[in-house]
Amino acid sequence: MTPLAKILGRRIAVTGPISIAEFMAECLLHPDHGYYTTRDPFGARGDFTTAPEISQMFGELLGLALAQTWLDQGAPAPFTLAELGPGRGTLMADILRATKNVPGFHAAARVHLIEASPVLKTAQAKALAPHAIVHHESVDTLPEAPLFLLANEFFDALPIRQFQKDGTGWRERQVGFEHDNLAIGLTASLPVRDLEHRLGDTRDGDVVELCPPAPAIMAQIATRIATHGGAALIIDYGDWRSVGDTLQAISAHEHVDPLTTPGKADLTAHVDFETLVRAAAPLSPHLLTPQGIFLERLGITQRAQTLAARLTGSALDVHINAHRRLTHPDEMGTLFKVLGLTRADAPNLPGLARTPNQTDPA
Repeated sequence: MTPLAKILGRRIAVTGPISIAEFMAECLLHPDHGYYTTRDPFGARGDFTTAPEISQMFGELLGLALAQTWLDQGAPAPFTLAELGPGRGTLMADILRATKNVPGFHAAARVHLIEASPVLKTAQAKALAPHAIVHHESVDTLPEAPLFLLANEFFDALPIRQFQKDGTGWRERQVGFEHDNLAIGLTASLPVRDLEHRLGDTRDGDVVELCPPAPAIMAQIATRIATHGGAALIIDYGDWRSVGDTLQAISAHEHVDPLTTPGKADLTAHVDFETLVRAAAPLSPHLLTPQGIFLERLGITQRAQTLAARLTGSALDVHINAHRRLTHPDEMGTLFKVLGLTRADAPNLPGLARTPNQTDPA
């Protein structure tokens, strides 16, 4: 049993079971034993690898897409170039390198990073030197200015609550303590206002997840873009609507039981993109697009061929595998989705599309 599991066990014994959201928050951000507060989890030596760590092509293409969006919106200056959950700073570093020759872009950009982990803040400052960066604990303190924002694998790490349908009500899944081990239990059946719209498309026993922090974060982002202009690109795994228990724990690139290693494994859940779109009103959503299709539209194959011409041997093999991993349907190409958000009067985002009067961008 991990030190955090013992702490949670003592807490549950005194105050009763806790929600999945409370469990996730403690596991990820506990000041002494939290997963993100105590380590750098990325890369081959960490527990998982995100798209920017797989290949520089990912960040380069996203950076050029954002720069084109900035130009399409009249090149406002100054503007906020923000990233939610920037990891080691790899994605932002690739964006800044790819856009250095876009006239006026760097001079107008003010780089802001939303990050809770002290360990990762230090890594980001190192990766992005000598660029000036400003760290924030939340989106609430981002400047009132045009906002061009990226969130890659950010929303999947936010704490979720899980509800199991029971007739016209819902029983919340909670973490309790049973036979000296953490275990999942259910509350009594109660109505859940935020899930009224899911009563018609679910059956008894189905699990639906809510992410309490997500709507408030999206509302803050939407307010700035609606007021000042800009765009948001959100890339994550999930779908238009959440169904089923998607909570997972990853340690050393392998799936583990979320309840057996609190604080030692990364915890994530699939993103419900419908919730993000609802919270982003009045912004106009682009069609929810698989990551592989999005990257192909941005020209990843042509970029891959250009880089491949300079490589041989194992380096070439790694490069080819990276291209496949980012785009192939059996890898990240289909599971990961891209959601673009702008004001309704803004031009379409590169690599994405929207239809007139669309209400469901899935």
